[in-house]
Amino acid sequence: MKRYLAATALALCTAGLADAADNDVAADVDPAAGLRSDWALQITPYMWATGLDGAISPFRRGPRLQVEKSFSDVMDDLNFGGFINIWGRYDRFVLSGDVMYVNTTDSKATGPLPALQIPGLAAIPAGANIDADVDTREFMATLQGGYRIIDTPELTLDALGGARFWYISNDVLVTASHPILGRISASHEESFGWVDPVIGARLFVNLTDKLSLQGQVDIGGFGVGSDLTWSALATVNYTFTDNLSVSAGYKVLDVDYDQDGHVFDTRLSGPVLGLTYRF
Repeated sequence: MKRYLAATALALCTAGLADAADNDVAADVDPAAGLRSDWALQITPYMWATGLDGAISPFRRGPRLQVEKSFSDVMDDLNFGGFINIWGRYDRFVLSGDVMYVNTTDSKATGPLPALQIPGLAAIPAGANIDADVDTREFMATLQGGYRIIDTPELTLDALGGARFWYISNDVLVTASHPILGRISASHEESFGWVDPVIGARLFVNLTDKLSLQGQVDIGGFGVGSDLTWSALATVNYTFTDNLSVSAGYKVLDVDYDQDGHVFDTRLSGPVLGLTYRF
């Protein structure tokens, strides 16, 4: 059951993107170019070797499960994962899009539990042991627009604002074992989602013609969707050609959602490696 969110960690790890939070691994690879052109567009697939830490519930008002997984643990549960980031600019106006999709399967045993109601099963008395297979599909997209408030050959700074969309679907096969009830099983499918407003900024520093640094942060939720969500990304970027660059760094994505009996309180963190193609 704990695997319910390892799905997200894993998607990060497969080729895809660097933002779960909605950050681009290597945005304007050459800030000076921004002074010579009215527009720029780039696509960044990347890998995120992330671990997972937090608490989740696989269904409404289900047990709150603590999750602590390393990157290798996350990979063991992965069925499919993809992550991609798109960054665009016209004059001083910027647009950032980040999409993640992950599918994982996790098998867990929990018990003895206090009395609880499991969808598809009668109320389970205290002391029951629960075995569960959880197939989780997670989709997250962050869309932000903004304005470049500083634009020089050495440094650019963008102010950003937008929304982060979450959609999580779980197929749960539950078997309850109890001295009185014996063994009973049921399957249950449940999905939920929410939208978080986010605000943020991105800083890009050009060190040489080939080497640059980037930092991007955002914060949001504010009780509208989740109680709080934030992300931070820092990378070192190296430009091979006018169209191609590589980035390496570290990323953190945190969300605390607890609404209507659903719990999704997790933090993903780990190194990132991305490849950017610039049009």
